[in-house]
Amino acid sequence: MFGSCYLYWKKMETRVRFAPSPTGPLHIGGVRTALFSYLFAKKNKGVFILRIEDTDQNRYVEGSEAYIQDALEWAGMRPDEGPANGGAYGPYRQSERKDIYKKYIKGLIAKGKAYYAFDDTETLAEARKNAEIKGNTFRYSAENRMQFNNSLTLNKGEIDAQLKGDYVVRLKVDPGNIISVYDEIRGTIKQDSNLLDDKILLKADGMPTYHFANVVDDHLMKITTVIRGEEWLPSLPIHQLLYDAFDWTAPQFMHLPLILKPSGKGKLSKRDGDKEGFPVFPLNWGDAAKGFKESGFLTEGFINYIALLGWNSGTEQEVFSLKELETDFSVQGIQKGGARFDYEKAKWINHKHLSAMEATDIYHFDLIKKQLQGIDSLKHLSLLELLKERLFTLNDLAQEIEWMREPQNYDEKIVQKLLSKGALEVMEGLLDIVKEVSELSDLKEALMPWAKKHGINTGVMMQSLRVALVGKLAGPDIFEICSILGKDVTLNRIAIAISFFNSKN
Repeated sequence: MFGSCYLYWKKMETRVRFAPSPTGPLHIGGVRTALFSYLFAKKNKGVFILRIEDTDQNRYVEGSEAYIQDALEWAGMRPDEGPANGGAYGPYRQSERKDIYKKYIKGLIAKGKAYYAFDDTETLAEARKNAEIKGNTFRYSAENRMQFNNSLTLNKGEIDAQLKGDYVVRLKVDPGNIISVYDEIRGTIKQDSNLLDDKILLKADGMPTYHFANVVDDHLMKITTVIRGEEWLPSLPIHQLLYDAFDWTAPQFMHLPLILKPSGKGKLSKRDGDKEGFPVFPLNWGDAAKGFKESGFLTEGFINYIALLGWNSGTEQEVFSLKELETDFSVQGIQKGGARFDYEKAKWINHKHLSAMEATDIYHFDLIKKQLQGIDSLKHLSLLELLKERLFTLNDLAQEIEWMREPQNYDEKIVQKLLSKGALEVMEGLLDIVKEVSELSDLKEALMPWAKKHGINTGVMMQSLRVALVGKLAGPDIFEICSILGKDVTLNRIAIAISFFNSKN
């Protein structure tokens, strides 16, 4: 069941924003937030917006914004509006909206909903220390704000003098109220206002805090739906107070569950990826971290798996195209509990998308062309057609085509086992038959009657041929391998295998 504001927003164009901070590479938790925002917008024929929340200049990391844009575009989620895409509601970087925030902060102060605070760090540190000594949590609130140096305790002349120095602006939270907010995933959330701080809205450097900037920006950009991680749930009552202070209608809220470590215990981090050997970012972040793209994932496979982290369609279907996700996505399918990350499942999903592709399409990837270097280009498409259903990532091709390169390394345990079953004689017969057939496409048809006539075990025959050609028992169809290798190479490898088996006999 949707919240009371749902019908209000239903009448408006759906506008959903993804608002990351440019403090480093985009974690897959951020990608999922972007994806669910994108899917909700597209499902409702709405607009997907990228807004860069760079109010904390101390944490700004060069290159992060470009990385975020590149990652979204690689993932198929090109913003309809944003710093690189333009739009009617810009600027889309918060650092470029300082004048807007100052205007609205003055409005709040004029309405008595916010106030200037001039307390120095030493005073606040002392107050915090005293609270801790008493076993309390320090809060700058209605309970003690009249004891501090702020515009509620000073006269106009004193305030004007203080405004020439450093100050912050705080939200004036009225005590004795129960704040009620509806989340589309988690239902009604209630908070006693007595337990809330008078949160800082404007910092001493003139930049707004997240709480203030995101409320102002969401209103001015006509955002109808806010989708973000559950770590922002504790801030929801503060945001509701700000909407109420401005007499604005709040958007729909949806707070997504955490993405958990593979063990299911705790939030997934870069350290988990480093430790267990899987990526947690969509693209490479310099040399510091490998991305899903460079690990051989298709956009389709990556997005498909990310969508399944905390959402299901209510059916048995697990493999989706982005277009199918845009159609099938629903808020009702989002779970409340954390979603455990499973890299093997991610690779399986990617495998499903790879195996469904045409070999000609797979061939366009630079990762594929790089692995095929040194192999006759006339055989590239045949190889991809043969091997695509064995690939879980694009990078798996290198291992799958090892048999195309020489010299061959034989699995000696298998060699000894085959020798005990008469494999040497079998391979000598195979050599003769390969010489006799005019086309390798006729080899299978020639081998079966020969094996039956001489009482040769079919399994031993096939295993002997496979080991002779690829050195081990695993691999794709052996007759397809013969066709790709060609008659001369096939004969040469069988001859070399006979020589090796003789040396071990």
